[in-house]
Amino acid sequence: MATTKEHDERVANLKFSSVYPHYVAKVEKKGRTTEELHEVIEWLTGYNESKLQKLIDKQVTFEQFFAEANLNPNASLIKGSVCGYRIEEIKTPLTRQARYLDKLVDELARGRKMEKILRTA
Repeated sequence: MATTKEHDERVANLKFSSVYPHYVAKVEKKGRTTEELHEVIEWLTGYNESKLQKLIDKQVTFEQFFAEANLNPNASLIKGSVCGYRIEEIKTPLTRQARYLDKLVDELARGRKMEKILRTA
């Protein structure tokens, strides 16, 4: 399923700081910790906790958030559906990267083991 231009623009212009509290609430509601969430975000983007907080404070968009990220080389191993889209079929790189993050947060909230989430051997 291809994403539309409007969908891709909406993702690009979405402020990371507006979504982050939802990520925290989702994982904490399921018994996981903010530290685990930060570990997942750092694995995907390379952002440590202090850099992540700076980006939240600056209210960067997802476009800015991923433009500065050092995406993990194993990110392409993240597969499955998020929001009705198969991640591996999303053509727009930014939208795919945002869905990578959504998928990792979902896996964390569902109680998946950290080594599986982080795609380690």
